[in-house]
Formats: sequence, C-alpha cells, structure tokens
Amino acid sequence: MSAPTSSPTGSPAGSPVGSPAGTPVNSRSRVLVASLIGTTIEFYDFYIYATAAVLVFPKLFFPSSDPTTALLSSFAVFGAAMVARPIGAVVFGHLGDRLGRKGTLVTSLLTMGIATFLIGVLPTYAQAGWVATALLVLMRLAQGFALGGEWSGAALVATENAPSGKRALFGTFPQLGAPLGFIIGNGLFLLMGALLPSAAGADPSQPSEAFLSWGWRVPFLFSAVMVAIGLWVRMRLVESPVFAKTREAGLVRKLPLVAVVRTHGRQLVLGTFFMLATYVLFYLMTTFSLSYGRTARDAAVPGLGYSYTTFVLMMIFGVVFFAVFTLVSGPLADRYGRRTTLAWVTAAIAVFGLVWVPLIGLGTLGVVLWLVLGFTLMGMTFGPMGALLPELFPTSMRYTGSGISYNVSSILGAAVAPFIAVALWEAGDGSPWLVGVYLSAMAVLTLVALLVGKETKDVRLEEGESAATPAADEAPVTVAP
Repeated sequence: MSAPTSSPTGSPAGSPVGSPAGTPVNSRSRVLVASLIGTTIEFYDFYIYATAAVLVFPKLFFPSSDPTTALLSSFAVFGAAMVARPIGAVVFGHLGDRLGRKGTLVTSLLTMGIATFLIGVLPTYAQAGWVATALLVLMRLAQGFALGGEWSGAALVATENAPSGKRALFGTFPQLGAPLGFIIGNGLFLLMGALLPSAAGADPSQPSEAFLSWGWRVPFLFSAVMVAIGLWVRMRLVESPVFAKTREAGLVRKLPLVAVVRTHGRQLVLGTFFMLATYVLFYLMTTFSLSYGRTARDAAVPGLGYSYTTFVLMMIFGVVFFAVFTLVSGPLADRYGRRTTLAWVTAAIAVFGLVWVPLIGLGTLGVVLWLVLGFTLMGMTFGPMGALLPELFPTSMRYTGSGISYNVSSILGAAVAPFIAVALWEAGDGSPWLVGVYLSAMAVLTLVALLVGKETKDVRLEEGESAATPAADEAPVTVAP
C-alpha cells in the first residue's frame, strides 16, 4: 500500500490536523508540546526516584546492617511501579478508548504529579517506622499506575494528529521526554549536592545532613511545577480527529481490553517483544551504569570508581546523543519503515552488548565512548516506538493495546533488569561482561519479533475498524461527545 497523500482527516499534508472543517484544530506546536511535556515529567519522575533509590532511600527508608540488602530493597520498590504499570495501562486505556484521549491524559498526569509530590513530604523510617516505608511503596505504586496510561496517551496525541508521511517523526516527541527528564532530574540532584555540600564536597553520593534531611525532597516537590505546566498545555487540546471519527461512527468499544485480546492478541505479544531490548538497554544505561560507574575499584564487587558528580556529568554528555538520535530516528523510520530501521538498530544493540567491556577497558575515553554509543542506540531504538506500537491497533482499542504492550514489556525488560544486572555483575567478579551478554540475548529476542512482524509505515490509522468486527457480546457502543 502506498503512503497516503493527505492527513488522516483528509486535510492537506502540512496543515494543522484536527476535526472536520469549521471545528477547532490542534496546531502542530500544541500537539508536539502536549505529547512531550507528559513524558518529560514521566521520565523525570523515574530518574529522580532511581537516583534517590541509589543515594538516599537505602539510608532513610530501608535501614539495614547490610548496604546491599538496603539497596536491593530500594530497587524492589522501584520494580513495584513496573508491576503497577500494566494495571494502569488497562484502566487508562479503557478510559482513553471509551471517553477520549484528552481527558484521560489530564487524569493520568494529575495522578502522577500528586504521587510524586507526596513522596517529597513523606516521613522517614526514623520518624514513622514501617509506616514510612509502606507509604513510599504506596506512592510508588500510584506513580506506576499513572505512568501506565501516560505514554500511550502521549504517543496517540502525537501520531493521531500527525500529517501524512511524518507519523514517526511526530512520534519521537513523546520519546524525547526520556533524555530531557534525565537532564532535568539529575541536574537538580547535582544542584542540591552543590548547594548542600558535605565534608566530602559537593557530591550527592556523600550527602550532607541537610541533604538527607530535606535537600533530596526538592526534586520531588519541583514536579508540581512541571505538572502544572503540563496540565495547562493539555487542557488546551481538542480531541484527536481519528478518535472523533470513531466515536461518531459508533465504533467505541464497551470493553476495549476484551476486544484487543480477542482480535489483536498477536499484536499484543509482538509489541511487547518489540520493546524488550529497548527497555533492557534503557535501564542498563541509566540505573545499572550509575551503580557500576560510582562503585569503588577496591569494593567487594568492583566498579569504575568515579565520583557521583563526575559520572553523572559523563552520562549527561551521553544523553545529549540520546536526544539527538531520538529525533534522527523519526525521519529514518518514515522513509525506510519502522521494521527495517529497528531491525538494524537492534542488531547493533546485540553487538554492543558483546563489546562494551573492551570499550570500558580503554579508560575514561572508553567509558565515555561506551555511554555515547549506548545512548545513541537508545535514541535510535526508542524513537520509532512512538509510532510503531500505536500503528499495531485500530482506533477503538489503540490506547489499550499500545499501553499494554509498552507496559508489560516494562516488567520483562525493566522491573527485573536491576536484579539480573547486579547478580550477573557479581557473578562476573566485578566485570559486567555477563550483563552485556544479557543485553545481547534480549536484543536477539526483539530482532526475532521484528522479523516475524509486519511493516506498519503505510497503515492508515482509521483502517482496521471493520476488520476488527466485535463479537456478539462485545458490540461497539456509541458514546455521546
């Protein structure tokens, strides 16, 4: 099928995409900002929690005579959010496919913002005992629940409003939130470490009493500002034209989850494995690399021995490449196809997993090269997902289907990654070569899924409704605008 020559609404390519003539439209800038702001907050929340899970939470919420046990306990709460994400994908997917994208995105963003802000005002274990730990777990579950509906909604805002031939490019803007969130989140922790230095200097990994008392809370409280901006932008959106047409045609499903499992189960599984290597690479390059980079060379399980500040600055340099190549991947996927682009990138990830130990062995230059290459591949694999996953499903179940694939993959590729990586790091006597093998193995699984799947570049987002005729007990229902 050749690429369509007009936007999904029939508007000339390049014009603002919205509802039929005479009704409000979403300008391109509004679409891009609205899709970008939510995922920026999502990944900002992830990074500040991941950083606090390494630096602060083991001391304040999981006291233990064994530092490794405290760290793993902190990571366990980190992983709990990943388990909650598929539940959020089902709930918010149901709302998004029944009631519309705009209202659902506002709700998910507000839920996420409240949970993140409340983490910043929690009592510590010393103040409230196990109640403090339980509240942290509860807020983290609330974060995961909200995030389960955030990504797919943001991706749909971008792709369902994209002009012809630029769907993958527009789909990279939600993905761009990952590097931006990293820079903002880690930048704030570095700033707080500089403003509240300990005897060891401006290094958050050696926190001062003030940093442990209140300094770590500032990044969590600051999320309220970002959420307020995000809500203001999203409240100005109008409903996507693709969903509006589905609603007008009476094709809204009563139970989108039932419909997508019955009619698009294969796409759910493939979408989950499409994201697997992306998730593993993402969490290894952020969470694991931070632990490995700052662990002393003479530790029981040796690391690279960099100070927290030095290594995070090196990571931020690498994340710039993450941002640049996220945007680069969009035009490539629009021109050559999502499947072809991702197949080549995934093969490169498999090779990268086998060569990163020799790179690290070259010294600081090699470590920087490892980070640059890893984050470059991250941008290239993450960018096209903003278009690929939504394209697997028809409009009436797109929010649910893309959200489930994205978030179930987070369990397989992210929730368990910190534990697997630490175990393999220890098994390798301090060398992360087994961690690299793990990454390569996950990349092979993703490559197989891509080879089995089909190209979606030329799929029209309105198509597939009639092909997914509901069963007798799952008839579509018309929802009034």
